[in-house]
Amino acid sequence: MKVKVELENGQLPDRYGKYSDVKIGGEPCVSMPILIENVPSGAKSLAVAFVDFDSKPLCGFAWIHWLAANIPADIAEIPENASQDEAFGMVQGATHFSGALHCRYGGPMPPDKTHNYTLTLFALNCALELAEGFSLEELNGKMSGHILETAEIILPSRS
Repeated sequence: MKVKVELENGQLPDRYGKYSDVKIGGEPCVSMPILIENVPSGAKSLAVAFVDFDSKPLCGFAWIHWLAANIPADIAEIPENASQDEAFGMVQGATHFSGALHCRYGGPMPPDKTHNYTLTLFALNCALELAEGFSLEELNGKMSGHILETAEIILPSRS
């Protein structure tokens, strides 16, 4: 399985992070399109985790920017702004943002330097029983024994 996000000058395009013109509560909210190839046969759903591990020295933990599950396994792309489009039909988990972005995509906003954000895509053999606002720990627990394959990419975003 492969996952791809188009970069500009080797980094996540500004419209999906700190320099976005579209924000909710001062925070970027437009999720990037994610291209998906070679999902394994038998996959029933996909899940996504978008995490900033470079935030640990600043705040003491990895910052969760987006969690999503029960994405149809037969798609070739998670479209731009899918996080805000309830018609897309996925369930979204808790982030470290507050307010309207608590269960939606919150874009990168590195305060000190370019951070490398980890986007992980999971192909699963079932849909997961998760409620809106699930935690990363809940996602990992529900995925246990159901992961067919994973794909991961690093997406740098400038400060």
